[in-house]
Amino acid sequence: MKMKTLPYLFVCLLYVVLLSQGCSKSSSSDDIQPSIYTFPLAGSVTGTSAQTFGVLVSSGLSSVTSMGICYSATNQSPTVADSKTTVSVDTLTFASKLSGLAPNTIYYYRTYVITGTATAYGSVAQFKTATATFALNTTVTTFAGIGTSGYVDGAGTIAQFGNPLGLCTDAAGNIYVADFYNNVIRKITPAGVTSTYAGSGTLGYQDGAAATAQFYGPQGVAIDAAGNVYVADMGNNMIRKISTAGMVTTLAGRGYTGYADGAGASAVFNLPAGVAVDAAGNVYVADRGNNMIRKITTAGVVSTLAGITTAGFVDGTGTAAQFASPGAIAVSSTGTVYIADLTNSAIRTITPTGAVSTLIGTTTLSTVLGAPWGIALDAAGNVYTTDGNGRVLKITTNNVIYPLAGVSATAGFVNGLNTAALFNSPRGIAIDASGNVFVSDYGNHAIRKLSIVTTP
Repeated sequence: MKMKTLPYLFVCLLYVVLLSQGCSKSSSSDDIQPSIYTFPLAGSVTGTSAQTFGVLVSSGLSSVTSMGICYSATNQSPTVADSKTTVSVDTLTFASKLSGLAPNTIYYYRTYVITGTATAYGSVAQFKTATATFALNTTVTTFAGIGTSGYVDGAGTIAQFGNPLGLCTDAAGNIYVADFYNNVIRKITPAGVTSTYAGSGTLGYQDGAAATAQFYGPQGVAIDAAGNVYVADMGNNMIRKISTAGMVTTLAGRGYTGYADGAGASAVFNLPAGVAVDAAGNVYVADRGNNMIRKITTAGVVSTLAGITTAGFVDGTGTAAQFASPGAIAVSSTGTVYIADLTNSAIRTITPTGAVSTLIGTTTLSTVLGAPWGIALDAAGNVYTTDGNGRVLKITTNNVIYPLAGVSATAGFVNGLNTAALFNSPRGIAIDASGNVFVSDYGNHAIRKLSIVTTP
């Protein structure tokens, strides 16, 4: 597959992010100096080219005479004396393609701006080019569901769903689905046979045996090492637990919207949308209506890990950070939490100590990442997400973002290879032990399977 070049994408990054990056300047002039930002992820990297991005923050007191990207495979702090691109000085934001690169090589790059009084550089970022034989091909098929809303158990396309949302997988390869409109949790075996795992199908709130339990618009699901399934029961503003014995209980939440930390029913959520579980059994909740990430210990005690009730886009530690409608959530083997920050069109991370940073995105980067809905991690630490543009994307540990399937702003229900495949509002995403990616296709009422083959 020849990787499609990402389109020009910026309008302006948030100044609180930009200004925190700083820049190194070659002039000692007392004038206000120019400032420029380097976007730290490269797009559509092949063996010989890559797309990079920058934002001119300020031209200082002088007119800009030149700006672009400077890069090098040997100089870890590249300057304009190294290889460089030049872009129009009439734009604040730009994409710049680096060509003629060597395969399988690490490149260092940063933005530069030259005015009549100074040269300034953004922060240094890096990526590794692909090998000369690199290819990334994704085959999309329909794993379960028929494309129309309904509630039917059965094999493959016999099954019907009603706006499926969150997904998770267990060690045996079973998939668990938050079937939003049907108010149940479904289970799909590796052979593609769908059954109802918990819920009567009647909207409401009731604990007890799985078959008689009631949910109200379940949105997120996660599973722990013992096989217990956790549900972000959005309509009930609760976190529910389905034991391996088939009993549904309420882990935390009181049944109405609000915000309060505490144990069990003393805690209050506001439209919890996503859940994840770490290796120790702690549960993390994307509390969408409160714009927070909450943590529930194995003893059922709820605390606020990061964020405040006021929506915003601020990196920081704990309550110094801000989110805007965080949705899906995942946690790595090292305890780092990843959040699909929906309204900010960003992927955010939280360290075990509560330090929040931005992996990718702002509201002005919607052509690269538009309103991320789902998030999942593979064993190697690569991030997978579904976005509001109708695509499935992969962000590698080498700071490269690749579109896997779907076409931006084009809805449909088509199986096929790479961008020949179409989705209709892809939402939840999960990965099995074999590396297969599963996506809940909300508008098509189906679960799609992505088989990815990478040629090194």
